[in-house]
Amino acid sequence: MLGSIAARLFSCLALLASEPLLARSVDDLPLLWNTPADQASCVDSDSALWVRFASGQACIRYFSASSLEHAPVVIVMFHGDRNMEMHRAPQTIAGNTLRAKDKQAAALSQRAGVPVVIVARPGTYGSSGNHGQRRQASEFQALDAALDQLRQRYSIGRFVLLGHSGGATAVAALLTLGRKDVQCAVMTSGAFALLERARMIRLGKGLPPREGRDTNGLLHPYDPLQHVDGIARVPDRPLFVMGNRNDQIAPFALQEQFYQALRDAGLEAQLIDTPASGPDFHQLRNDIGLKTAARCAHP
Repeated sequence: MLGSIAARLFSCLALLASEPLLARSVDDLPLLWNTPADQASCVDSDSALWVRFASGQACIRYFSASSLEHAPVVIVMFHGDRNMEMHRAPQTIAGNTLRAKDKQAAALSQRAGVPVVIVARPGTYGSSGNHGQRRQASEFQALDAALDQLRQRYSIGRFVLLGHSGGATAVAALLTLGRKDVQCAVMTSGAFALLERARMIRLGKGLPPREGRDTNGLLHPYDPLQHVDGIARVPDRPLFVMGNRNDQIAPFALQEQFYQALRDAGLEAQLIDTPASGPDFHQLRNDIGLKTAARCAHP
């Protein structure tokens, strides 16, 4: 009897002793934010892409628990801005591990019925760069190069691009860089007309405008609205601009401007006013972005 109790006690102590080692598994380590590009640390062949582009180089992280090999279509999702998170210690950011992001991608894939890859924008979730410098041309050049490498690595057929808020701006920017391997694009609550948006937001707060600067305080943002002529004409490719007319973060009127510019350019675009949650009406309801992307992936 005593021997049995001692054996169970020893087993429990061994388990407790092993937990710190398990917690330090690579999959459970916090992903770093706002770090310089370092090729030597960009070595995970299942989650990292070392890319070179016109204005620099970067390590872009991506997350997917689905098989991507020879997938005919893959949904690529870009998160919105992470203003608060980027000022926190990495270990205090919710879901900020490889395991957690893979789990999130797996859940999205299950709901969509096709593989979903979450591609981390520069400076976030382990991707190198400075998230405070977002919406500059370099951010979108890095993501464009990452999609090229992702497609080559896994022999992917085509992409459906899905982005929310700043992620929607990234989707639009990638389109303006002339990609022809995009089957469909879904942009929810996107930020467009970036200088006008900054002016509107500052005036709404009773602040004077900062001429020529976006909401990040930066000059010369890359505004997809100004580069619509770079979008490739791909037959039967729908472009969805989705938002809510009461959006307090990405004014719907500016989303309408982007939609109208797409239409004026002869592109197949749809503008959809859809329910959103208050008080800022920026987060759309009913998982409408993913559902639309999933329908695009199953034409």
